[in-house]
Amino acid sequence: MREVVLDTETTGIEVREGHRIIEIGCVELIDRRLTGRHFHVYINPEREVEEGAFAIHGISDEFLADKPLFGEVADSFMEFITGARLVIHNAAFDVGFIDAELQRLGAVHGQVADHCSVVDTLRTAREKHPGQRNSLDALCKRYGVDNSQRDLHGALLDAEILADVYLIMTGGQTALLLSNQGSGDAGAIDAGTIRRLDPATRPQLVVIRASEAELAAHEERLAAIEKAAGFVAWQPAVELAAD
Repeated sequence: MREVVLDTETTGIEVREGHRIIEIGCVELIDRRLTGRHFHVYINPEREVEEGAFAIHGISDEFLADKPLFGEVADSFMEFITGARLVIHNAAFDVGFIDAELQRLGAVHGQVADHCSVVDTLRTAREKHPGQRNSLDALCKRYGVDNSQRDLHGALLDAEILADVYLIMTGGQTALLLSNQGSGDAGAIDAGTIRRLDPATRPQLVVIRASEAELAAHEERLAAIEKAAGFVAWQPAVELAAD
């Protein structure tokens, strides 16, 4: 099974306002193992980056000025993701932006759904942890994934981190299969760039024991339930004498 963990950075939040993709980062999983192959590119969006977006990812207009247009990288990007199951946090956001970019190129590539299935890890997290914070940072803290280098958002770094979170959240498999056999634009990731769990920093389970008052209240509650149900809890027929 081939999966591609994907993240994007953009000029702003609303695709309907004409905001564009400025960075795409992908890492490849095969049979739930990181292979070391990735796709990463910065893109000239042909428009300014909003101040609020810049505060999130720190990617400036000046930095993007000499980067390729989306149309120049579309073929290699689509080749990398086609046939894979995409793993994306808040998938509607990223897929919406990718589909908008593909639409600008005409009908040649269609839409993401024509080439890939999609798993939304935000939806998965909300199902597993209802009522809790399920941002990528919150999930890293919950699962003990090291995100200490994530001062700013970056598509490739976030994809690497999300891969660790996804594997733990959906089964605990985090084994890496790093390879130098990647080819083409995908290349191979140096082992040091893959996010790894650090057992020394994994949060320990906290055991909170009930107080005497809480235990007494619990017994009272059980007695009230038994009374309402019309039965009395079993008691031993003979009490043992104290020593």
